[in-house]
Amino acid sequence: MAKDPRQDDWRESSVIVPASVPLRPANNLVAGPNPGNAGRLLSVGRIAKPHGLKGEVLVSLTTNRPERMAVGAALQLASGRILTVVSSAAHQGRWRVRFSTVPDRTAAEAIHGAELFAEAIDDPTALWIHDLIGAEVRLNTGEMVGVVSSVEGSAASDVLILDDGRMVPLVFVVSHGWPADEGRFVVVIDPPIGLLDENDAV
Repeated sequence: MAKDPRQDDWRESSVIVPASVPLRPANNLVAGPNPGNAGRLLSVGRIAKPHGLKGEVLVSLTTNRPERMAVGAALQLASGRILTVVSSAAHQGRWRVRFSTVPDRTAAEAIHGAELFAEAIDDPTALWIHDLIGAEVRLNTGEMVGVVSSVEGSAASDVLILDDGRMVPLVFVVSHGWPADEGRFVVVIDPPIGLLDENDAV
């Protein structure tokens, strides 16, 4: 299975969650974003090149959240400069975007190649790569199974890769959340008998 670039925990992306996965907090766990991620910036895209003479640019998104291109969305450059989306439209696999402080092509050329950052989205219905990397994986019994080292993409269900190499499809996640003491994010799984043993044999 090919590695998915979403395993980069500084790049924003929500994982594919099968409809059968109930996104609810587990006992003694709190739903919602990581309290420790407050103010943390995630990479969401890059300015590919200027487009035309009026300050528009083409943006290549690395996130799967198109609302980052919504009018009024605020993005940040590594320098700390804020760019606010004035208009945007999908364009040949990228986004044609006009930012409020980029009035002409000269200004657009000055930010050519710049990486775009934004604070994490507070969406309790999503599982985020930046939360899953380093998460503890436990069984319903509370037994610790391992720690998520990466996430691999799959059309049916993304797969958690544990630190010992075992693989757990997200379809077997039954709950998740943050401990009250703000420790590691916890994912609770209910795998079929033998799944983890089969991984051991690989």
